[in-house]
Amino acid sequence: MQVSVEATGNIGRRMTVAVPSERFEQEFSERLKRLAKNAKLPGFRPGKVPMKLIEAQYGEKLKQEVTSDLIQASFYEALGEQGLKPAGGPRIEPKSLDRGKDLEYIAEFEVYPKVARMDIGGASIERPVCQITEQDVDRTLEVMRRQHTAWNAVSRPSQDGDRLTIDFQGSLNGQSFEGGTARNFPLVLGSHALIDGFEQGLVGTRAGDSRTLDLRFPADYGNSALAGQPVRFEVKVGEVAEPVLPTLDADFARRFGIPDGNLAALRAEVQANLERELAERVRIVLRDQVFRHLLESNPMDVPQALQQAEIERIVQKRHAALAAQGIPADKIQPPTDPAAYIDEARRRAGLGLILAELVKVRNIMPDPAGVRARLELLAASYETPEEFIQWHYAQPGRLAEIEAAVMEDQAVDLLLKTAEVVDKPASFQELMQQR
Repeated sequence: MQVSVEATGNIGRRMTVAVPSERFEQEFSERLKRLAKNAKLPGFRPGKVPMKLIEAQYGEKLKQEVTSDLIQASFYEALGEQGLKPAGGPRIEPKSLDRGKDLEYIAEFEVYPKVARMDIGGASIERPVCQITEQDVDRTLEVMRRQHTAWNAVSRPSQDGDRLTIDFQGSLNGQSFEGGTARNFPLVLGSHALIDGFEQGLVGTRAGDSRTLDLRFPADYGNSALAGQPVRFEVKVGEVAEPVLPTLDADFARRFGIPDGNLAALRAEVQANLERELAERVRIVLRDQVFRHLLESNPMDVPQALQQAEIERIVQKRHAALAAQGIPADKIQPPTDPAAYIDEARRRAGLGLILAELVKVRNIMPDPAGVRARLELLAASYETPEEFIQWHYAQPGRLAEIEAAVMEDQAVDLLLKTAEVVDKPASFQELMQQR
């Protein structure tokens, strides 16, 4: 078998393969003989059909099968000979498929790029240093109170913070449009849940009032048919209700699993939760800085197959997130232009290549203690944490995602040792709002 390889770019390869005709004829002949043993043709007993008739009847189909199988087998043989590892399936272009001649074809594919550096020496990494304060606990308790707001109907004019229950009908050029109609829709004024002008236009209304709102959808609105378009909404207010926050007392504490209603115990639990959030946030901030420097240290062409796989994963996660919000599957439409995801997909795929090489070269294995610690962190938000943990340990395959995250953390720890890490004081609020 003759093989030649030509580079068509940093990671592109064009490989020409010639399989000797003798190999084709031998494989074709052996398959034809096997076929003849059971072939049935009118006027002949099974296994007694002349070989020429068998070839005339089945030869063309058999030729296609042998050709396809030989191309596949010889392609991987050639890769082994040349020490090449394709990053995705090849594009095959036959050159010669005639009987009696060598089977020739060209295979074009991409290979994995080389990772130039597996350290971030010289990089400066800022490590947030933060303490949970009493004010942080107070703010969290206030959020918890607002999450359990009760609503009392009022007869006064509405104001920011009130909840309206409304019916509305939207129209574009006099025609209704999908998603523009709702009944008994709860809307908190000042929440910015709807397009600009909608909530502002309802301030001062009372139960039973009607309003006509002439508005315009933002230019970057997700639905291109409505983006930037002037629309009219006819709105009917059914109820105006004011918020009533629960008192921070023993009953409130019992709502959050404190049996004796001890507020000090509730504050301690809130503080512990914030400490976990803080540790996770610091981990993410450090990780993102390390990954950014790692990518900058390894500029590379990312194989198209890997980029496409990442785009599919991004779309699947987007669908899952929207479905979790109760949006029907048939209403979820990803952008048709892959460019909407290409930058993120290229970054993820490139980072995956670098980390995979780092894990292999440094022989990183998931630390069992680290796996357990991460499971416990995730389990803390469940009512029965131990059941969550044991469910993962019941089958090794369930731990795969957790182990991958732990190995990622171990890789980040190794890389941090090669960089200059500088502590930077920060407040909890600043840190949680940091992008």
